[in-house]
Amino acid sequence: MKRFWKAADVTREGDWWGVSLDGRPLRTPARAVLEVPTEALARATADEWNGVEDEVDPRDLPLTGLANAAIDRVSLDREAFAAGLARYGEADLACYRAEGPQALVELQSAAWDPLLDWARRRFDIDFSSTSGLIHVPQPPATVDRLSHAVAALDPFRLAGLSPLVTIGGSLVAALAAIEQAITPEAAWEAVSVDERWQLDQWGADAEAEQARANRRRDFLAAARFLELLDET
Repeated sequence: MKRFWKAADVTREGDWWGVSLDGRPLRTPARAVLEVPTEALARATADEWNGVEDEVDPRDLPLTGLANAAIDRVSLDREAFAAGLARYGEADLACYRAEGPQALVELQSAAWDPLLDWARRRFDIDFSSTSGLIHVPQPPATVDRLSHAVAALDPFRLAGLSPLVTIGGSLVAALAAIEQAITPEAAWEAVSVDERWQLDQWGADAEAEQARANRRRDFLAAARFLELLDET
């Protein structure tokens, strides 16, 4: 789609903020009016549309995409969507450690131990960890309390949380990021430890590097979406 508008502006309707293109309200793929809960997010979304030069590329509109997901997908069945994300807590990346080499074991420990320690304090829970890929069940209280934390989130925060969890594979890291216990960049560094180790050991071709860059871009965009939900 070619750029057809001259300017994107921010609008307000009650407690909700929207974006207009030449005075016409921006709509989601399901044709709902795109409305978000904070002015900061609306302005950043409008900036995305003002930044389009010629052709519209959805990859350049990540905030718009996440807002669309919150409205068109998550809000339709928030409980089911939250339950799907919460299941990542049953097999969190940070609980599955390498048996070796020792350098990788130490990198994982440095990145993931602080996350698990934070979650222990924050939710009064404990974790079962293992070396290898064989599934190890988490204590029921751990699963329940992490699930409760996810279930308490509104559709917009669930939409932002989703890429953090699905790209990173760690519900704990995602919750730490959403609660600002860790910076988005630090969260990305933590969940990409194994990938960076493999690249350092074996190198990567251009395709692999681009795929990693895309995942990082989407991860950090979701983190920014969540930050904008807390700004006025």
